[in-house]
Amino acid sequence: MLTFLICLLPNNILLYLWRMSRQILLFLLLSVPIFAQEKNPNRDFYEVFYGYGTLLRHNTNISHLVGAHPEIITLSFNRKTFGEKLWQRQFNYPDWGVSFQYLDFRTEDLGRNYSALAFYNFYFLKRKLRLQFAQGISYNSNPFDLESNPKNIAYGNHLLSATTFALLYTQPKIFKDFGLNIGMSLVHQSNGSLKAPNTGTNVFVLTVGMSYDPSDTGKVEYIEIEDEKVKEPVRWNFAVRGGINSSDYFNLGQHPFLVLSGYADKRLSYLSTVQLGAEVFFAEYLREEIKYVSVAFPNRNIDPDTDYKRIGLFAGHEFRIGDLGIVTQLGYYVYYPYQNESRLYSRVGGKYYFNKKWFGALSIKSHGANAEAIELGFGVRI
Repeated sequence: MLTFLICLLPNNILLYLWRMSRQILLFLLLSVPIFAQEKNPNRDFYEVFYGYGTLLRHNTNISHLVGAHPEIITLSFNRKTFGEKLWQRQFNYPDWGVSFQYLDFRTEDLGRNYSALAFYNFYFLKRKLRLQFAQGISYNSNPFDLESNPKNIAYGNHLLSATTFALLYTQPKIFKDFGLNIGMSLVHQSNGSLKAPNTGTNVFVLTVGMSYDPSDTGKVEYIEIEDEKVKEPVRWNFAVRGGINSSDYFNLGQHPFLVLSGYADKRLSYLSTVQLGAEVFFAEYLREEIKYVSVAFPNRNIDPDTDYKRIGLFAGHEFRIGDLGIVTQLGYYVYYPYQNESRLYSRVGGKYYFNKKWFGALSIKSHGANAEAIELGFGVRI
């Protein structure tokens, strides 16, 4: 089916697909075991998208990179849900799936990005309006190099975090099994300060796509059950996060960091949980940055023995989708001896609950539009 869709694309887009054929093959091979677990002809459909975008100037330092209009091609596999699980009914029977995204910035300074993403589709207005949230990893073909590519201050290394938000008008089965999608999306990619430099990129995209859905819609029956309300007392959470990141100053190396968090949460409904807590940050890159700045910029009067640790208070919200949680938090440093960013910080990420107590977490911590770290962690909820 995807082959037929690809044949309808213009020659220049086919050339893009040919250049990324190895990545597509790897993506499909990895996908087969996942999709083969459940066979239902009424569940699966396929899509191909073409997008024409604009690189947003979210940071004045990347002005020299803004100019050419990026182009994006996306291939996706989608699986429908019909309400077998509670979260499916609560979210109006969303889809889930995986996609491969090819982004050509049309400038050699930025190169090309190849992304593998997992996503959810949420439907509104009698399933004509679709909101998609996708998260995954991306590979950049031409990252920063002091000698060969000094202009690419967006990406300090090949491996990136990739996030896409899309709003689409969906019209399935316009002609037999083929449908049409039109809309817009925002594509964010960065390495989370894993290696400097890292301004990241944000691309606004206008997109058009075609779908192939071989399912028999006349046989689709959504399960409708009156679900009981969720009632829980206040729960206490303890989490440990860590990883590797680097300073915005060049050649200071990559260093480990550790975050210890404690917070209370209250589940308001099946979908929504609020949080309030505190955390301590141990970032070794700050220790090295303090030493460097105290020598390189004596006019700033930085003591080389300044404490590099920080303490923050935060409030947050968790959006539950079955065993998954989408977390957003806003924090404020109450202990902040070395000032290199705003006192305000944010965290966006996901959690997976292995059972009622233990969870794993992956998140991005930022100051404004600047990502400080990609955090990997685990925790307990009691």
